[in-house]
Amino acid sequence: MTFEQDAKTLELPWPFTGRQDELELVRGSLTAGRHGIVVTGPAGRGKTRLVTEAVRGSDCAKVTGTPETRGLPFAAFAHLLPESVSLHRAVQLLSGVRLLVVDDAHLLDDSSAALVHQLAVHSRTRLVIVVADGEPVPGAVSRLWTGELLPRLALEPLPREETAQLLAAGAGGPLDALTVNRLNRLCQGDLRLLRDLFGAVREHGLLTRATDSDEWAWRGPVPVTATVRERTARVLDHTGPEEREILERLAFAEPLASPLDDFDLDVLERLETEALVHVDDQGGVRLAHPLHGPALRAAAGRLRARRLARTPDQCAPALAAERAALTDRIARTDVRPLPTPVGEWLVAEGAALPAGYAAVRARFARLRGELREAAAWAREGLREAAGNRACAAELVLAAAQSGDVPAADEALTRPASDDAGGWLAAARGDVESARATVAEALAPSRRRDDEGMRSTAVEDGRPAAYVLYDAVRLGAPERVAGRLARLPGDGPAVLARHAEALVEGDGPALDRVAGELEQRGFLLFAAEAHAQAVRAHRDPRAARMSRTRAVALARRCQGARTPALSGLVLGELTARQRQIVTLAAAGLSNRQIADRLTLSVRTVGNHLYSAYARLGASDRGALPWLVELPAAQSA
Repeated sequence: MTFEQDAKTLELPWPFTGRQDELELVRGSLTAGRHGIVVTGPAGRGKTRLVTEAVRGSDCAKVTGTPETRGLPFAAFAHLLPESVSLHRAVQLLSGVRLLVVDDAHLLDDSSAALVHQLAVHSRTRLVIVVADGEPVPGAVSRLWTGELLPRLALEPLPREETAQLLAAGAGGPLDALTVNRLNRLCQGDLRLLRDLFGAVREHGLLTRATDSDEWAWRGPVPVTATVRERTARVLDHTGPEEREILERLAFAEPLASPLDDFDLDVLERLETEALVHVDDQGGVRLAHPLHGPALRAAAGRLRARRLARTPDQCAPALAAERAALTDRIARTDVRPLPTPVGEWLVAEGAALPAGYAAVRARFARLRGELREAAAWAREGLREAAGNRACAAELVLAAAQSGDVPAADEALTRPASDDAGGWLAAARGDVESARATVAEALAPSRRRDDEGMRSTAVEDGRPAAYVLYDAVRLGAPERVAGRLARLPGDGPAVLARHAEALVEGDGPALDRVAGELEQRGFLLFAAEAHAQAVRAHRDPRAARMSRTRAVALARRCQGARTPALSGLVLGELTARQRQIVTLAAAGLSNRQIADRLTLSVRTVGNHLYSAYARLGASDRGALPWLVELPAAQSA
């Protein structure tokens, strides 16, 4: 009975999540004076769901193209038109329709395509057209946007954070960051595939509770569902022995790339032309899509799989190379994205991950502002080495900088670095204690590398520059500005410039530093520098621009809550606006706010609209970074 209920639940549509900008764009195209819009994107991107949500509650007619009826005139409009009708008469009959939604317009028969085009040219009907990329499109349809009759919205993949929200709704709780990353990597924006694959993961009992967390984690094999087979048909249908041999060898070589010289170049060129393999700049060959490997391995016979399969032990040298590359990037103050397939593969397979590697991965993710991912990597390391000091420190720092006080408290039960408790104090709202704790950790008598001021690693493996920089992030730059400036190298120099600009209260300089930090991959640090610039600017317009940038970057940092980001310039709002914005940030709806404050819903909406304009925010999702929530501080 439980299984049947779970399966039935999976068949229900997932809640519409994210896409607020796209939703407003489609809705805006249907207002007075507009003629509609064309929405394009690959199969499974969520085009139909977006359009359905945008026209919900509207009086509209809907038609859908199908491959089976492409040869029948006006087949898509059969339910709206008489059995026999000319194009001219069809335009007349439908010109009174106020809104027409055309789904899968690339599958329209020629007569229906011509009708849609004529309606766009000669009628007042507003059109919402959905077209799949990569498919032949009737000329009458493609000319809707190439001829600039209608604007075109090319739908991008759902952002990672919104994908995580969607998966949490499907799982009945949050998924750990590594599971979200894995599903994102496998599905590459295909929401239909995402739903199918995740449903199979649940059905096969592959979801388990992550260690020391209330999150769900997926470790183990990829279920090869009907949709997975459909998406990998091009690679599975290769029956030529030479091509099949190369494809299977590459599948079982994962996660490592294979040397170019190991293969017949003529065969490899054919596979590359078909976009089935990818050759990187170092001459390594991989399968082009992350789903191809699991599908090919599942289709291989048991004896062949046993002969070709790679074991985790064989990945040790490559894993060490990944760790060295990440460590070098951190030391050079450069955390731009770096391919790390070996570590990701080991975690996905549920294999043991060395704590030293896990700590470096956690640190790299945290410095990028990927705080949930950092916590997940730290937990992987602690799963194998519960007393590892570096992993414990990264777990505390990631939790505290997310404002998750209970998780940080629990992590501090393990040995961690001296200054980790400082960030926990900051998460509780006691910034002064946080600064004092960090200052104590920086005392010369407690540091091995202070005398020469070299950017070497402290006890838990973090370079000294970042430990010094914590004081800048906590608002005490005067304590470390000189010491940062004396550290060698271009990397620490940008951190020193941040400290100096903050000491001098130079808003434009803080914005410039934020730009440098963003270029180097430090999204959270950049958001904090922009937020500090807001308070330093004398020009209100410059302050609003800095605030907008700070909010945009902070929203990409997986729930970051740090002192520099809290309470961004609420002083610009009236008392009533501050009250309403604070309640909205806490998650109350307009109706709930109206009931609590004895106001009309319209008045609440008007106050929020005015507050958004002053704060440089576009919606409620930005408010947690603009409002200091007492509840979050004391959680």
